[in-house]
Parts: sequence; structure tokens; C-alpha cells
Amino acid sequence: MLARAGLEVVVHEAADRVGGGARTEELTLPGFRHDVCSGIHPLAVASPAFRELGLEVDWVRPPLELAHPLDDGTAVVVERSLEATAAGLGADRTAYVELLRPFLDAWPGLERLRPTWIDPRALLGGLAAARALAESRFAGERARALFAGAAGHSLLPLERRPSAGFGIGLLLLGHVAGWAFPRGGAQAIADGLAEGLDIRTDSLVDELPRADVVVADVMPRELVRIARGRLPARYERALLRYRHGPAAFKLDWALSEPIPWRAEDCRRAGTLHLGGTLGEISASEWGAWTGRPSDRPLVLLAQHSLFDPTRAPEGKHTAWAYCHVPNGWPGDRTEAIEAQVERFAPGFRDAILARSALGPAGLETHNRSLVGGDINGGIMDLGQLFFRPARRAVPYATPVEGVYLCSAATPPGGGVHGLNGYLAAKIALRRLKVDKPRRL
Repeated sequence: MLARAGLEVVVHEAADRVGGGARTEELTLPGFRHDVCSGIHPLAVASPAFRELGLEVDWVRPPLELAHPLDDGTAVVVERSLEATAAGLGADRTAYVELLRPFLDAWPGLERLRPTWIDPRALLGGLAAARALAESRFAGERARALFAGAAGHSLLPLERRPSAGFGIGLLLLGHVAGWAFPRGGAQAIADGLAEGLDIRTDSLVDELPRADVVVADVMPRELVRIARGRLPARYERALLRYRHGPAAFKLDWALSEPIPWRAEDCRRAGTLHLGGTLGEISASEWGAWTGRPSDRPLVLLAQHSLFDPTRAPEGKHTAWAYCHVPNGWPGDRTEAIEAQVERFAPGFRDAILARSALGPAGLETHNRSLVGGDINGGIMDLGQLFFRPARRAVPYATPVEGVYLCSAATPPGGGVHGLNGYLAAKIALRRLKVDKPRRL
């Protein structure tokens, strides 16, 4: 955004390649390409920032957006069609449509970041706790389980607000944008954004550069470090109080064959939620908060190579999965995750050729912004959803003139959507009142 406005921009990247949470590497065996962090990108498909920038990505769209297998051998699925999805929910068909319809109708304004009218009752539902909403809206376990799995992306206990909003938002994206992913890997998103820029890799910033504009894509504690005392004491204390949430424990597999799902619908979905019932998913997410990880965690799994043959050698496959654990947790969830896959796909372990395991420490090593393995860039409860990283009228602007923050610790929070940087750049340009190219 800054370069498009005519400014001369230099990007300093601490790692040896750009991408952060959108990188793709051969983590297991040669020829098997795995997304290191983010693997499914409905927010990127829908992003007005990426659209304005003209980001060109070859999106892969599986036949089904999501499948949630159950122990009876069936699966609840999300299709692009709201009505087709609702039809699979039996007695909860009408309730599902009524929950999402107000947001679907308002989507043209929402996707352009413009004020739009939404039924206040629907908005209040989004600010609710996911478990309370699921139990009050839906009578059957299929709909409740589907909603719980989507709400689990919040990394909040399902009994805490506004976890319901994450469930509504992700299901909505399944119907308006699709849970797609880039052909070849998430790296395609980063590479597309990086094209034509002066980027210096292996360039860890140790203090704020002297420039007209400095936009820092870092977590609050990292901004304190590189500011080296230039931040006002009150603001610095606010940044140091910023709270990080549960972490991810992630596995990547090189496979000899596709995952042998019991439910046929699972073979048509790019994304799967393996967690069973609402009650099981609730216990899983509470465990990540209380320091006692569940033996049956909610596992979020992607099977890219079924729909993108560039991810693996001919005839072979990859799979990507993670569950939630306490922040900084040093344990190993390999057995628990693989047991959940085996639960719904008997014989899965026989297909494993190699695996890569990344716990909280490993994720933070790959990307300094994943503090303690927190992939959301900070807790997104009511206290930090709207006011992040501190209570300021313009959250991107720091008290130091010309210095801005644009990480997932700013609104609208985590996710591969580019909106944090997009909005920070707009504020910076407005304040700089750019009328001619300037050197940064």
C-alpha cells in the first residue's frame, strides 16, 4: 500500500524468506510440500485488501468446504450453498438458515468494510458464547457439533464470549467465499504480495529505524524491545500487559495414499474438524486454557494434495493438522492427534511415510510473532477483540510519531487477510499527507 502511494519502501524480514505464517516448506520428505502454519484461507479469498492490491493466486476449491465426521460413520458438511448445507441438518435446517441469513444478506457491505444494517439480534448472537448459542439454537448433535468445530478456531473456551462470532464468521465465509487454498502452498500469497518490493531477508530489526514511516508487523512485546525506551511509559506498560492465548501443536504427514475416511463425504472436503460432539469439543478447548490438554482434542485437518497434485510426488499425499494446547506447552500431542484421525479413518497410521511435529516452541522459532505458539496473535476475547493492543482511538498508531503497528495484535486480529497492514498503511498515508514520492 505504501509503495503504491509512491513511497520508497524497504522491508526488513527477520527470517530467511518472507511469509511468516504463510510459508510452504518440505518439512517431511523431498517433494512433499507442507504449509508451515496457515493452510486454508477463506479470509484471504474474501479479503478486500488483497482484492484492492490485485493479488493473483490460483485458488483451489474442493467440492466441499468442510466435513465434520461423527462416530456413526457419517459426516456433517458445509457446501457453498446455504440451503444445501442446511438440508443435511435435519430438524435444525431452518435454525441454521435463520442464524446465517442476516449476515449473508449483509455480506456485500461487510466485505467492502462499509457500514451495513444487520438485525441487532443477529449481532448479539455473534457476541455470545458458542456453547450457549448452539444449545439454544439447535436441537440435534449434528448442527451443534458443526457449529462447535467452527467456533473452536477462536482458541476460546466455547463457554466464553464472543466464541460464537467465530463460528458464525467461518461458516459464513464457507458460503460466500469458500474455504479455498493456493495451488502450490500458502507461500504463493506471500510471494504475490512481495513481488517488486525491496525486501531484505535475514534482517532482524533491533531498533526502530529513522524514517518518515515505520510500520511494524510484530507482537507488542517485540515493539517494546525494538523501541528501546522511546515509547511513553504508560503505553509500554499496556503493551507488556497484552495477553497471549492457547497455542497450536501441529503435525504434517507425508502419506503413501489418501486418508481412508469412513465417511465418504470426508474424501471430498479440503478441511475437516475431528472432534466429535459439542461436549467433546468444549472439553478440548477448556483443556487448552486450563493446562490439561484433552485426550480427545479438536483436530483441524487439511488434505491439500487430494485437490492439488503439486503438493506431493505422483501417487503420494500430504496432510496438515493441529490441535490446541496451553501457551508454551512443552509436551507432545502426536499420539492424541493421530488417534483422532484413526478414530474416523481406520488404517490411517499405515499410510504414514514420515511426519513433522511442531509444538509451541517450534512454531515460535519459525515465526517470532507466534508467541508461545499462539497462532491468533493474542487472545480474542471481549477485552482484546476491539481494543488491541491497547485502548487507543487509532490502534495502529503508536504515541511515537510516524511509528505504526500492523500485526495480528491490531484489529481485526489474526488470520491471513492483510487487513491489519492495509488499515495501518491507510492511516499512515493520511497522516503523512503524501503528495509526492518520498524516501523511507
